[in-house]
Amino acid sequence: MSGAVDGPLHGIKILDLTHVWAGPLSVRFLADLGAQVVKVEAPYGRGPRVYPMAPIGGWLGGEPGTEPWNVNAIFNKLHRNRRSLCLDLKQTHGRETLLALVGIADVLIENFSADAMSRMGLGYDVLKLANPQLIYVTMPGFGSTGPYRDRVAFGPTVEPMSGLSCMLGYGPGEPRNSAMALMDPIGATHGAAAVVTALRQRESEGGGAYVELSLHEGGVAFSGPWLIERQMGGNPMSTGNRHPHMAPHGVYPCAGDDQWVALACENDDQWEALCAVVETLERDMTLPLRRQNEDEIDARIAAWTAPRAKQNVADHLQNAGVPAGAVNAAPDMLADAQVRERNFFVAYERFATPMPGNPIHMAGLDPGQWSPCPALGEHNDEVLSQWLGYDVDRIHALRATGVLLDEPPD
Repeated sequence: MSGAVDGPLHGIKILDLTHVWAGPLSVRFLADLGAQVVKVEAPYGRGPRVYPMAPIGGWLGGEPGTEPWNVNAIFNKLHRNRRSLCLDLKQTHGRETLLALVGIADVLIENFSADAMSRMGLGYDVLKLANPQLIYVTMPGFGSTGPYRDRVAFGPTVEPMSGLSCMLGYGPGEPRNSAMALMDPIGATHGAAAVVTALRQRESEGGGAYVELSLHEGGVAFSGPWLIERQMGGNPMSTGNRHPHMAPHGVYPCAGDDQWVALACENDDQWEALCAVVETLERDMTLPLRRQNEDEIDARIAAWTAPRAKQNVADHLQNAGVPAGAVNAAPDMLADAQVRERNFFVAYERFATPMPGNPIHMAGLDPGQWSPCPALGEHNDEVLSQWLGYDVDRIHALRATGVLLDEPPD
């Protein structure tokens, strides 16, 4: 099939039925590594023909144009290296076509609610009959069992339930979410690892697999030392940007509007190095004394950082032996010397919009082989003819009956 990436997962066929963030990001990891992915899309999977408002993240190129469903910036960001097949799975022939694809696929991955696939007549019991070797990965918010299984799950509501939010905020009386829906990238990472593990297991033991992930449990698994501390009788509380075993430790203002730098002193050597740079600090202060005087220390550091450019501050401190880094917004990240040297951002999408690359570096992972997010239904004919051997007449019949589409219905 055209556009295949010659990577470590080359030859592995994946049917991608995911949506939103966790599922698509999980599959993007696998597609970057060379898996041959067909995105099986619902007719309205990218939204309607006419959007009532701009989507989160906006439009590639800045305007919705004549096909707004194809220039949703976040969708494009998450869906490189796929072939797009737009099927109406509510129709009998649509489900039959999917089951035919399942028959030759290695993996099907979805992140619908717990019973969504079964309600469409496409539960694991049905898919397994079509292909006993299939690896089926489902990623519901709370798993497929338990009292919360049918709850609607979104990252900003699941995150506090996981315990990840309890230590965020400016103090114990003001808990805050991360604002990043951390459950989704956490779930995506677990999902990609699960697929690779299941493929390895199938290779050694044979047979398919039913793999279930819970976004909620994924967040719980990422809980830090505060979890065990509370179990042991402690009472950890949110301390903002400070740290229980380092001082100073925080984020400080720099020259310009909303410009900041972060620094941390892990030990006395780093404190002495910081004092050599910020001369108003007192070298002989031990950690207990620094903890007692954090407000004053922070004020003196802020007075030194405030008139200076954040990258210059970070460079100066790092050269002196103090851990520090500029607080980067998107434009800063794109211009950062580190990511530019490593060619992390890849600008091959429509309108040459730079998109994050893959943090994995290994032989066979070559961004030069990648392809941009396809248009809705762009590969309908290609997938059905090359994967299933359908002839022109059969494909035309599916299109004529509304099973196969390349734009949202009116």
